[in-house]
Amino acid sequence: MSDLYWLTDEQMARLSPYFPKSHGKPRVDDRRVLSGIIFVNRNGLRWRDAPREYGPHKTLYNRWKRWGAMGVFPRMMEGLSAQKAEPQTVMIDATYLKAHRTASSLGVKKGNVGRLIGRTKGGMNTKLHAVTDANGRPLSFFITAGQISDYPGAAALLDDLPKAQWMLADRGYDAEWFRDALEQKGIKPCIPGRKSRSFPVKYDKRRYKRRNRIEIMFGRLKDWRRVATRYDRCPTVFFSTLALAATVLFWL
Repeated sequence: MSDLYWLTDEQMARLSPYFPKSHGKPRVDDRRVLSGIIFVNRNGLRWRDAPREYGPHKTLYNRWKRWGAMGVFPRMMEGLSAQKAEPQTVMIDATYLKAHRTASSLGVKKGNVGRLIGRTKGGMNTKLHAVTDANGRPLSFFITAGQISDYPGAAALLDDLPKAQWMLADRGYDAEWFRDALEQKGIKPCIPGRKSRSFPVKYDKRRYKRRNRIEIMFGRLKDWRRVATRYDRCPTVFFSTLALAATVLFWL
């Protein structure tokens, strides 16, 4: 039995509405090419090392780059999650993703945001900020350099929050501005207070125990080698890898 990954007909039916329209010459078989793209990203391969069953590696790479620049992969995740999410309770957290030396060039062009890679005690990293539904399935992502605190990621993800009743987060998100922003959206924060607080904060400890699901989500994402180790210099390309992994793992 082959160890190669192949999308099923049912999975292709869910994904095909997000494919760009083909203009002129018909595209090479979408199922074969997209299955090859998933295989390369999941196993951390160089494109030239893709199994020949998926066709020419240049075809895989060109499709990956072109669709990534068009934002196809994030739209897949957002579209499928909007259909199947359970957003009554949402969770937010962040994790570090190791940057390989081939990705960690810190050169920044004028007017460019840069690589979104920073130096921490663990070396060169990118930080992934995520919001999930009640079952720990990702709804939205945001990436920053590794040394950036959790607050910029939380602020960036606020606008994309669904209509929820509860927000679960660890004490790293215990800030009055964040609590106020959640309450303005009608979301009740379930966030333990920092130890440095003068007065303790009450929160639902039983509900808070469910927050481990977002930690499990990060662990599953990191099973994809091109997520656990960032090889791509371009942050847009890396973001496509994150969105594709989340789509395949949680929404197909």
